[in-house]
Amino acid sequence: MLNCKEANRLMSQELDRKLSWSERFGLKLHVSMCDGCSNARKQMGVVHNACKHAFGLDDKTNQ
Repeated sequence: MLNCKEANRLMSQELDRKLSWSERFGLKLHVSMCDGCSNARKQMGVVHNACKHAFGLDDKTNQ
């Protein structure tokens, strides 16, 4: 099972690339049991979307 440091690394990477099935599964399992990482994932998503909006980027631009 992932620890919080590994989960945070994967959360950051999933903003830039598609995670493998095993990475997604491990992350989902960890986040479902860890309130701190669950909150961190939500916050990362909000910040990521705010930055995309502020700079006028969309998903096609990031690929």
